[in-house]
Amino acid sequence: MKQITTIFFLIVVASATAQDFKTITYFVNDSTKLELDLFLPKKSGIKKFPLLIFMHGGGFGGGKRADGHHICSYASQHGYAAASITYTLYMKGRNFGCDGKLPEKIKAFRIAANDLWQATLFFTKNADKYNIDPAEIFIGGNSAGAEAALHAAYWDRDVMSVYPEKLPADFKYAGVISGAGAIMDLNLITKKTMVPMLLFHGSVDPTVPYDNAAHHYCPTNASNWLMLFGGYAVYKHVADLNGIARMVTFCGGGHEYSDHMFGKDQAGVVSFMDRVLKGERFYEHTIVPTGKSGERDDKYGFCE
Repeated sequence: MKQITTIFFLIVVASATAQDFKTITYFVNDSTKLELDLFLPKKSGIKKFPLLIFMHGGGFGGGKRADGHHICSYASQHGYAAASITYTLYMKGRNFGCDGKLPEKIKAFRIAANDLWQATLFFTKNADKYNIDPAEIFIGGNSAGAEAALHAAYWDRDVMSVYPEKLPADFKYAGVISGAGAIMDLNLITKKTMVPMLLFHGSVDPTVPYDNAAHHYCPTNASNWLMLFGGYAVYKHVADLNGIARMVTFCGGGHEYSDHMFGKDQAGVVSFMDRVLKGERFYEHTIVPTGKSGERDDKYGFCE
């Protein structure tokens, strides 16, 4: 009898957990159907919810939207609507390594950023339905998701859009959260385009450079060579623009830290968004020892 009760209890818990979010189709055309899992605060009020849109990692060829449930569930418990989205995994079955094809890599970035724009467009059009404030939309992700989010925040949508329907020309994100992400061109981030950023990155990440280097540290003669500017490079650039940013460096950490704050320090993510919405100005660097080390730490000094 106890065993039956336990099984019943587990079924009830699983059912309750499954009802914490709604799965919604946010984009569909003749070849693509994209869904998201939306977590909403249980307490509603007059004030509209700020929104976090999360994109999972996986090298644009793997991962799933359930990977973002940890941060989305937490954010929804602290007053935020939060959505983890499915996006086009263009690199699935393609070579993302140093001997791959560069146009395919860039296309993967572009399509993912466009999917994020479409998810954003869905929420701006359905803001009243879900009680969301379109002026308070944050985007973020880990690894490939972070790269897509950074480019979505800073690419010229008129130039880089692949879908006919676009966000309003004056739309701007409230902030970006990048877990081991990078951007192709720092010049995209200007005083006019810049938004507050939370950047966290392992200092010896061998996949996405912590500072500025080739993706995967590919040799210069590689067919898939692409320069990227990682979290620390972006953070330093923001200083020149007198912008708002928080950098968290995991000294000695590799790419395994790409999801660390989303999975283990969700309070830090929510705190960043709270501070931005309160209008705080900050530029700060938090250094976290990991007990690990690597040769690329030497040039920074703060990781000794």
